[in-house]
Amino acid sequence: TAEALMRSRYTAYKLHEQAYVLNTWHSTTRPSLADDSTTKLTWVGLEIKSTHAGGVNDIQGVVEFIADYEVNGEPGQMHEISRFVKEAENWFYLDGKFSEASQSSALSSKVGRNDPCICGSGKKYKKCCGNE
Repeated sequence: TAEALMRSRYTAYKLHEQAYVLNTWHSTTRPSLADDSTTKLTWVGLEIKSTHAGGVNDIQGVVEFIADYEVNGEPGQMHEISRFVKEAENWFYLDGKFSEASQSSALSSKVGRNDPCICGSGKKYKKCCGNE
């Protein structure tokens, strides 16, 4: 399901398993490589807020979640609404958006503008999620 993929991707981020993150990213939105320099970022919790579609018989799904993290010992949260698609019986992460503008400002106080984006895109934060 889309939710199961969301949970497994969170675990991959937590364990710095970049190959899994890339392999579960849809080919139309997948970055050329995921940034592994976010070792100062530690994921500490995941809460699934809601799931729309994304079941065994669906081909699209949406998962809203809050992921807690720490950057250099400072706590933070990422609140995202992620879209997933299923192709050939496999689910893929398509894209996501922060659910509230306040999330961006909370993130920007924890992540420097020139730091790698916490979404794993491989871009600088200011060119990715910090550009909202």
